[in-house]
Amino acid sequence: MTSVYDFKAKGLDGKDIDLKQFQGKVLLIVNTASECGFTPQYKGLEEVYRQFKDKGVEVLGFPCNQFGGQEPGSAPEIGAFCEKNYGVSFPLFDKIDVNGDHAHPLFNHLKQEAPGLMGSKAIKWNFTKFLVGKDGSVYKRYAPQTEPKELMKDIDKLLAQ
Repeated sequence: MTSVYDFKAKGLDGKDIDLKQFQGKVLLIVNTASECGFTPQYKGLEEVYRQFKDKGVEVLGFPCNQFGGQEPGSAPEIGAFCEKNYGVSFPLFDKIDVNGDHAHPLFNHLKQEAPGLMGSKAIKWNFTKFLVGKDGSVYKRYAPQTEPKELMKDIDKLLAQ
């Protein structure tokens, strides 16, 4: 069976990151954008990361420009924006597609394992969130409007498993 640990993605520095390095941790995987109405959620994602990182939780941000062109920047610009405006210290990856023919394989897997409303596989907007258990299985998908702090009970549940 495929798990999220079977995938690689490029970091903001362009180097491959093997998701195997996160094995045994609870993961919160999010498609992000710097010019979106939900962009202030970076602050909440960073709060979740700081509260839980020492307990075995990683937040992984995947910038995406597919929704309204709201992530136009280069990788260095994205990293600088997130650090300066929201103090982001969790791992950010290079810009990817989450839907369509060029969708990153990780997001194809996430969508397959946790379909959206009424079985839809497509991601509808920026800041769709996926929570992944320590075994690498996809636990749940959350809508863009779901604030990161609303995931804390589910994170605690997965940490206890």
